[in-house]
Amino acid sequence: MNSKPTSPQPQGQPPPLPINRPQSFSNATSAPAPPHNDNLKVYWKPSLDQATPVSTSFNHELGAHGWGNNESQNYVASPQNSFHTPANQLVVRAIAQNGSYTSARLTSHQKLSRPKGYLEAKILAPCAEGVWPAFWMLPADPFKWPTDGEIDIMETWNNELKNHSCLHWGNFDGPDHDKHRVMETSIPDMAYKDHVYGFSWIEEEGIPDFRGRLIWYIDGRPIMRGYIPLGTRRMEDFRLLINVAMGGNVCQGRLPREGMYDLVVSDLKFCEEPVGGWSSFESSWNSAPEGKTM
Repeated sequence: MNSKPTSPQPQGQPPPLPINRPQSFSNATSAPAPPHNDNLKVYWKPSLDQATPVSTSFNHELGAHGWGNNESQNYVASPQNSFHTPANQLVVRAIAQNGSYTSARLTSHQKLSRPKGYLEAKILAPCAEGVWPAFWMLPADPFKWPTDGEIDIMETWNNELKNHSCLHWGNFDGPDHDKHRVMETSIPDMAYKDHVYGFSWIEEEGIPDFRGRLIWYIDGRPIMRGYIPLGTRRMEDFRLLINVAMGGNVCQGRLPREGMYDLVVSDLKFCEEPVGGWSSFESSWNSAPEGKTM
């Protein structure tokens, strides 16, 4: 994870399809974004134009070493596994073929770089046995996991049609037990309809016991809230990750059948404030359930 080789620039059209394609952007139906977010004050938005290399906005993390979860895929920088489409979409494609598993793991060059803000992405997630897509955040290198933190905005696995919103800081026992928050949200149409996954953060100094607050959203609805513990990395240092893993511990050792599994991003942006401004943050905070401890 600490090694970040320079990735080649994807060229030309997306590669031809293999025989089997269980989930794909081509047969997706679009879920409308919240109707009142047109006036968001955007400070970062990657180009998803087909002519723009993925490496312009993202770094490719490479390797087949299991990634701490005994995963089966080899993360590569091939244009077969990450590319932009003519419809201005970013595709992260996992390919299972002839016993070989390849995928892409992207990390944004851009960090949050703000003590408070909001981000959202419109994502169609591949839902299948043995497939684990994720849209999440880690601090920029160098960092210590899990002490410095992990924030999961969209992740699902094994075709369970549930989103897992997660917050991890510190170890998983003893005094750090209360630093973890999780929430499962059922999304019955997750396999064929895209949804808007949002996240807002605010650093707040001088408050006993915690240093700030976080809210997770799906399609504009606040679905989890959590506190930023004292003594952790500041939110300004976090960056985005987008990847599709296969097999491993989280997938309970299951592997996908042959085919291509596409995580499709049709919109992504970092904003100065959440939808409705910071007054809406307070109302969302009051209505969102606090995440459960693990």
